Amino acid sequence: MPGHDTTGRTGLFLSLEGPEGAGKTTLIRRLEAALSADAYTVVRTREPGGDPVGERVRELLLHAGSGDGDVAAEPLSAEAELLLFAAARAQNVRTVIRPALEAGHVVLCDRFTDSTLAYQGYGRGLSLETIRTVNAFATGGLFPDHTFLLDLPPALGLARRPEAERNRLDREDLAFHERVRAGFLAVAREEPGRVTVLDASRAADAVASDLLTRVRALLLAGRG
Repeated sequence: MPGHDTTGRTGLFLSLEGPEGAGKTTLIRRLEAALSADAYTVVRTREPGGDPVGERVRELLLHAGSGDGDVAAEPLSAEAELLLFAAARAQNVRTVIRPALEAGHVVLCDRFTDSTLAYQGYGRGLSLETIRTVNAFATGGLFPDHTFLLDLPPALGLARRPEAERNRLDREDLAFHERVRAGFLAVAREEPGRVTVLDASRAADAVASDLLTRVRALLLAGRG
C-alpha cells in the first residue's frame, strides 16, 4: 500500500481481522503453533494490547461505561475511542512489532489498523481520512505485509459468543456490527493485493487449514 514502511525489516507481518466471533484468537494461536513447528520464530500480539501499556488501555476500551471491572464509569466518545486505540497501537508497534520484524521473525497480530477503519470509521461514522492519518502516525508508516479477513454474518458471529463474555463493543446493536462488516469488506475491495477474505462461517478446522496453506505460500514465496 502507499506509504508502506519496510525500513530495516526482514520479517513478515501478518494481521487477522474480522467481525466479532470470527474466531481470530483461536486461529492465530493455531497458526502460531503450526509455524513454530515449521521452525519459524513467531511473535503473537493483539490489539488493543500486546504489551503492558496496551493491556491497560485494552481494559478501558473494552469495559469503560459498562460497569465491568475497575474502569471509568462514563462511556467513551467516538473520538476518545479512536485515540486510545491509536495510543495502544503506537506502543505495540514500537515495543513489540517493529523489533520482532527487524529480528526477522514472523509477527501475527490479532487486529490492526483495518479494525479502526471498520469500527470507528464505518461503525461510529468518524472520518476515514482522519483515521488513516491517525493510523499512519501511530504506526510510523508500518502496515501489515498481508491481512486475512475472517468474514461472516455478524448475527452468526455474535451468537457464538456467550452473553457473559461480551465486552462493550460486542454489546452494540446489530446495525453497528453490520456497518463494521461492510467496512472490512470495503477495505478488502480497495486493497485486494494485501487483503485475503476467508469464509469464517465454515468449520474451524477448515478455516485453519485454509489459513495455514495461504500463510505457508507467502513464506515460501520469500516474503518472510
